[in-house]
Amino acid sequence: MNYQDKITSNPKVMLGKPVVKGTRITVELILKKIAGGYSFDEIIEMYPHITNDDILACVRFN
Repeated sequence: MNYQDKITSNPKVMLGKPVVKGTRITVELILKKIAGGYSFDEIIEMYPHITNDDILACVRFN
């Protein structure tokens, strides 16, 4: 999987921060959740419109 398939950056969305495609969920937010001890399953429960692959793309992006 190429993270570029899942992550995008647009100056009109979240001030150009990288986000999961089709959402306003930033890579930064996902990485903070992981650093805070949340599991992938917990993150998906909080944000059900993202997938495990989206989270992996965020990790690989950074």
